[in-house]
Amino acid sequence: MGRGREDTTWNFSVGLWDITFITLGISFISRETVVPVLVSQLTDSKLVIGLIPAMWSLGLYLPQLLTANWAESMPYKKPFVMVIGFFLERLPYLLIGLAILFFAVESPTVALVAVLVGIGMASTGAGLGTPPWLDMIAKVIPVRRRGIWLGLGHGLGQLMGVVGAYFVGRILVSRAFPGNFALLFFIAFGFVVVSWMGLAATREPVSEVTKKTVPLIRYLGRVTTVLKLDINYRRYLISKSMVNLGGMSAGFFAVYGTEMFALDGRGVGLLTAVLVGTQAVLNPLCGLLADRVGHKTVLAGAALFVVVAPLSALIVGSAAADGATAGSIMSPFALGTVPIGLVVTFVFLGTFLAADHTSSLPIILEFSAPEDRPTYIGMTNTLLAPILIGAPILGGWLAGALGYIAMFGAALVVGTIALVLMVFWVREPRRTTPLRLEEEHHAVAGR
Repeated sequence: MGRGREDTTWNFSVGLWDITFITLGISFISRETVVPVLVSQLTDSKLVIGLIPAMWSLGLYLPQLLTANWAESMPYKKPFVMVIGFFLERLPYLLIGLAILFFAVESPTVALVAVLVGIGMASTGAGLGTPPWLDMIAKVIPVRRRGIWLGLGHGLGQLMGVVGAYFVGRILVSRAFPGNFALLFFIAFGFVVVSWMGLAATREPVSEVTKKTVPLIRYLGRVTTVLKLDINYRRYLISKSMVNLGGMSAGFFAVYGTEMFALDGRGVGLLTAVLVGTQAVLNPLCGLLADRVGHKTVLAGAALFVVVAPLSALIVGSAAADGATAGSIMSPFALGTVPIGLVVTFVFLGTFLAADHTSSLPIILEFSAPEDRPTYIGMTNTLLAPILIGAPILGGWLAGALGYIAMFGAALVVGTIALVLMVFWVREPRRTTPLRLEEEHHAVAGR
């Protein structure tokens, strides 16, 4: 028992190390601020900007169902996760930085393709590794501590990311393009390699129950059976799909602000700081709330802020169109001003991301028995992939064809539907599968 507690404490700590530093690294190349602005300097196409989150979702979610079948047969998950996590998930950030540095000026199309391919590689690495990684986490982190573990890890990384956002603004302004963006990717690569060391230090016990890998047709038959029998899980998938569709506007707020208010690099740095700082504060709080009342409640909160973020952007746009003064806030490291309304929009966006990041993965573990976890993980993320991929592309098309206001309006309507479904239609899985979770809790705590 003592050894089990010692290993649990160790794994909680090195898991925080992993999550904290990968979160810090990614904050330097935020997909909501830095990457959209970079892409906007390589192309005028709004649709391509929408491809950034789509490419990420494509790689992250589509491969997971295939990996899940294999993951169920692995007695140890860590060796596979370490190899994939370095060469596919982390190394592309270094390669993207090099491509930007050497091609962005003379061959912007080449640099743009490199950015898209690199993001696709990194996300595919994350996708292939997620089912075995999350199953490993379920073995080493007790169920009632997963929320605070994930929330605290993201929160610490993003708290350091607030300081990093200062340097993002300084680097973007003080260095010439494309060296400024290339440097951000090099810094990000350094921090995600540090996070990999935390992953390598995890003490993983052998899986007590494994399954033989089955032919793909038979495996897909199991997926169909789960969807037919598990009604609450099916409702969750539908509701979460609507939340993801409502999030179509997330990647466009920074570009919208840059175009409407002529923000410079320091303005982008401020918005990055607001976004990361909001998540830093709220991630641990969301984790504590999820551990106490369940992840479904936290995800209902995420759905609420999917609604209010585009609503805030609509108000900012309306005020600007009317010539009204929405107010401004001076960045501590800026030369100009950023409208308060835009800052508020990023607070709402950060709140959505904090709630979504804290609970989207752990809730999957609570729908299933331990031996079925990889299947539920892979099935959930693969089935959600089409909406996650299509939503930002739809947002980009709407923004290009009809304007940002129309796109924000569409996100507002869809988000409202998602909120109603998540609140009133989905039951908290922790209350519907208590025996599974209690058995899992005792199994982990007793090691």
